[in-house]
Amino acid sequence: MITATIFNHAGGAGKTSLTRDVGYELSQAGHRVLLIDLDPQANLSSWLGVRRVQLSSTVYSLATEGAPLPEPVEVHGMHVVPSQVDLALAETGMLGVPGSQLFLRQALEAVRTHYDVVLIDSPPSLGQLAILGAAAADCLIVPIPVRTKGLDALPGLHKATSLYRRLRPDLTVALYVPTLYDVRRSHDREVLEDLRRHLSPLAEPIPERAAVWLDSSMAGQPVGVYAPGSPVHQDVQRVTREVASVLGLAVPA
Repeated sequence: MITATIFNHAGGAGKTSLTRDVGYELSQAGHRVLLIDLDPQANLSSWLGVRRVQLSSTVYSLATEGAPLPEPVEVHGMHVVPSQVDLALAETGMLGVPGSQLFLRQALEAVRTHYDVVLIDSPPSLGQLAILGAAAADCLIVPIPVRTKGLDALPGLHKATSLYRRLRPDLTVALYVPTLYDVRRSHDREVLEDLRRHLSPLAEPIPERAAVWLDSSMAGQPVGVYAPGSPVHQDVQRVTREVASVLGLAVPA
């Protein structure tokens, strides 16, 4: 089992879409996939059609008390540990609890034989839940919008990963993924060149095709379910192959 946390401390980078859709494509390739929603906004959960979640079904007790991983929900061929807004209370509940930042890593050890890959959707913050997700990871996958704000976020990203390595000295960024790219904009082309100069390994950019992403999320379905064979689905399949490659997973071409 390999665990990857999709992380960016800035919002709007595409973390949740990447987690959902890459997870789905990996499951379609035959891998046993567990998704964990650590964001109290619960977008991953709702974008998979998982709503009206009880706090007991989230990682709250795990994060604050060291409880086992809650029973996941099965949806679209994947197992999902969902989230809801009250998970935000874990941010204070973890403070003062020795070793709480390692509770998720320890809980995942107990299910190591059940899954091939775990993808963790980290909240867009540098708080306790984000640390919980990073400490549980074998590696990080970092989506970065091809915008000035993406470049502006890089110092914070580097600082965050340096802090996380105090808990996990072996933690690395397995892949940076440029998102929201529009080749027609000179600004986007210039930012992409900057990212290529400064970041490695860097995936091919994911084009900005907002309609299908938004509509599939409203429908509570991965792109591969909502619009199979569409240009967006082809983008997802390509980035899935890149993610699978860095994680050491097999995905058919």
